[in-house]
Amino acid sequence: MEDLRDKYEVVIGLEVHAQLKTKSKIFAPDGCEFGKEPNSETSPITLGMPGVLPVLNKEAVNMGILTGLALNCEIPERCKFDRKQYFYPDLPKGYQISQYDEPICVNGYLNVKGKKIGITRAHLEEDAGKLVHAGADGLAGSSYSLVDLNRAGTPLLEIVSEPDMRSSEEARNYMEELRNIVRYIGVCDGNLEEGSMRCDANISIMPKGSKEFGTRAEIKNVNSFSALQRAIEYEIDRQIEIVEEGGKVVQETRLWDDNARETKSMRGKEDAHDYRYFPEPDLMPLKISREWVEEIRAKMPELPQAKRERYMSLGLSEYDASVIVEQMGLALFFDEVLKLGASPKIAVNFIMGEIAAYLKENKLEINETKLTPENLVELISLIEKNTISNNIGKQIIVDMMKDGSKASEIVEKRGLSQISDTGAIKEIAQKVCDANPAQVTAYKNGKVQLLGFFVGQVMKETKGRANPKAVNEILKEILG
Repeated sequence: MEDLRDKYEVVIGLEVHAQLKTKSKIFAPDGCEFGKEPNSETSPITLGMPGVLPVLNKEAVNMGILTGLALNCEIPERCKFDRKQYFYPDLPKGYQISQYDEPICVNGYLNVKGKKIGITRAHLEEDAGKLVHAGADGLAGSSYSLVDLNRAGTPLLEIVSEPDMRSSEEARNYMEELRNIVRYIGVCDGNLEEGSMRCDANISIMPKGSKEFGTRAEIKNVNSFSALQRAIEYEIDRQIEIVEEGGKVVQETRLWDDNARETKSMRGKEDAHDYRYFPEPDLMPLKISREWVEEIRAKMPELPQAKRERYMSLGLSEYDASVIVEQMGLALFFDEVLKLGASPKIAVNFIMGEIAAYLKENKLEINETKLTPENLVELISLIEKNTISNNIGKQIIVDMMKDGSKASEIVEKRGLSQISDTGAIKEIAQKVCDANPAQVTAYKNGKVQLLGFFVGQVMKETKGRANPKAVNEILKEILG
């Protein structure tokens, strides 16, 4: 299949649904907290009862505008809502209030690892509910389905990219950066597992050099970055196989089965006219003044790309900067450490080393430990003042994360202050040399790499407390 792939170019566009972090639904006062008892977060408006009217949630609009600005979109002075007609058991009204030809955000782009990916539009809409398939063996052999309408009416922002991606890796990078952005600006928690961020991938192939896109298939509701890549890779191979055998790719909606590692046909793909869009008669078109837009722009926090670039200007590698930015809690913690005046180099060594290892091993976020920025800064200060060695710092940082101890308290309690007294170090170094005459002779005969052995022995004798620089200088003096 790899040889056949060389004949084709892949075209990928993503439609990402981000659930907005409002306290109530987009057109109703009921809450939208995840994990509540089924059908407990509903109201007559959500249920589409006769005579009810929708009222637009202003905070959802604010979040839509903020996201659009973060994605370099234009915010039109007017947008409107439309009815999207379709029947599904978890859509109580029989239609969805969405935006069609006049969305809230248009003509944006996102720079992802040096590539500019266009964003056609971002529009506000309400979510549907959820079907819970039960009985027998679950979805595959379920004997009945239950409807949970808690999610119905939850505000969504659907972000539609241009078909500018050419590989599953590019699609994953775009999705990851988009999640970073919505999390940093506080409009969505980006939790793919809970469904608060969902992705539909549109994939087609065309012969290399062609200007005409092939027929696309849509893969619905992929819920992890790795699953997105796997689904795209499978779909590329499936379409190539169809074309190579003389068939035609059908425009359809498919589901990704991550257990079977394959896409499965769900239904024929609808076009816009199939939904019979028309303006929502119960909502007036929304006018968005330039003052409103600028008021929201003024609240824009530092975006991930700017944060990465700032970290790199402080001497961090591109890799370290990217890893820290990817974990928002870690980045905010790091920023507090920097504000307190700590050395970026020493701080990032701890964050990418002992702290990251501890968090990974215990499956924790930095804010779930008891380490504070102030305590880490104090630890770094003790190292810079040569009160303790860097190795001692690495030994005590885990205790600081576990119980919130201050570095100075641990050092004093355990007697870990660094030995900088050259007389005391010289005495220990001489003792080590006297105990290892064969290694001394080998060193003097040119095997200078043995210096590391002697340093290690001295550090062992002092339990890591000796000043490493002083140890090196004194050993060189003794060994000649």
